[in-house]
Amino acid sequence: MSDLRSRRHMRTKIIATLGPASSTRDRLEEMCDVGLDVCRLNFSHGELEGHERTLELVRSIAADRGSPMAVIGDLCGPKIRLGVFRDEPVELEPGQTVRMTRGDGECTARHLTTSYPALIDEVDVGQRIYIDDGLVRLVVTDRGPDELTCQCTTGGALSSRKGVNLPDTPLSTPTLTEKDHRDLNWAIDHDLDYVALSFVREPEDLYELKRLIKARGSSIHVIIKIEKQQALWHLEELVAHTDAVLVARGDLGVETDIWGVPLIQKDIVAHCRSVGVPVIVATQMLQSMIESPMPTRAEVSDVANAIIDRSDAVMLSGETAIGRFPVQSVDMMNRVAVSTEEYLLKHPPMEIVANAAPKHRPTAAVAHAAVAAAKDLGARLVAVWSATGATVRMVAQHRLPMPVAGLSYDPRVCRQMSLLFGVIPIRVEPMDNPAAMAVALDGILLDRKLVVPGDIVVVVTSTRPTAPGGTDSTVVRRIEAPPER
Repeated sequence: MSDLRSRRHMRTKIIATLGPASSTRDRLEEMCDVGLDVCRLNFSHGELEGHERTLELVRSIAADRGSPMAVIGDLCGPKIRLGVFRDEPVELEPGQTVRMTRGDGECTARHLTTSYPALIDEVDVGQRIYIDDGLVRLVVTDRGPDELTCQCTTGGALSSRKGVNLPDTPLSTPTLTEKDHRDLNWAIDHDLDYVALSFVREPEDLYELKRLIKARGSSIHVIIKIEKQQALWHLEELVAHTDAVLVARGDLGVETDIWGVPLIQKDIVAHCRSVGVPVIVATQMLQSMIESPMPTRAEVSDVANAIIDRSDAVMLSGETAIGRFPVQSVDMMNRVAVSTEEYLLKHPPMEIVANAAPKHRPTAAVAHAAVAAAKDLGARLVAVWSATGATVRMVAQHRLPMPVAGLSYDPRVCRQMSLLFGVIPIRVEPMDNPAAMAVALDGILLDRKLVVPGDIVVVVTSTRPTAPGGTDSTVVRRIEAPPER
């Protein structure tokens, strides 16, 4: 496994959701051995005390290995759920009439309640109600003051707390719930690296979260989850103001036509790549491995296609949180990444046209020069000195065939860079002398066995190394042998 990991060169990153199946030291270390790069804490499940124990474990393992590892805190958002059944599961039959009422009473096969009382006011006659990721489907036939009358169009089994989606209904509920506010404060207090915003509908949802983060004086980065139709209407503005994007195909496949999800995924990934915003593909990538030690061929193809599209990262959810085979799931995703990336080296896809915002164009131009030099010279790697990680992101955007070493003195920036395609984050001491940085770089790269004497590397740096936004130099350097002692 270690040989497989070394050949992978840290290109496509693997994110694993941690839960009961993966929250022991031995299990998590095994997952790191076979390719885990980034950990996700899902606030929809578990208590904050449990997440704190898991976070301490991740940080301890990362420190022992000397390898920065980002941690994502995933906010629940306004997820609507059914109430509780006394006897479950219950079976709904096609054509059956079901009443959906306001309140928190018990659910039966003929009578359903939800966690969202305003559903009764906001769903109109003729609109659809999907339950349990659309496995059970209803359409509203009549509406009263405190109840909806629905007809079941697709039957199936129901049980307590299953999710409810309203694909035809714009909701008035805020994107950030009271629980989200508590979880966000916990994420900031515990120095998480990313926070993921669920069920984004419009840019103001993102701006509200960023205002809250700014008010706390935090530098935590934001990932927006694209899982609602409304978000697609505002995609360009949302992507322009976020730090990363997650294509959440589960709810997206319920909120939109499921047969269109693969094309939506490709469009989102392509757009994010063109503007240099990291993009993650998620949900049910190796779903059968929750119960089986081997995935289906369709699942392997799904992961490979996300890598062929050049996503920054692919994500495991239930496979590693509650599945029987969390280590095997990470290992399988790693093996698919190795195989697919080796294919892409022999059959490189068409280059993207990079579009940087006006304020980033000087830095983007320096990054582009470094990329061109690295390709022309067949450089061993590109080394980027960065105070904030922004320049590293602009280099990673080009999906180089060689690794990108991201060097920063900020430990959080190093962890955040672990999400970026092809980037090896390296924490260094603060330096403000470019000449000293050049000398130090040789030693840093040689110590980590990323280069050997005589290798050519392309260096992206600044004449003002500790000033954010100061990137202004690309240098071609041949690695020198260390002085004899």
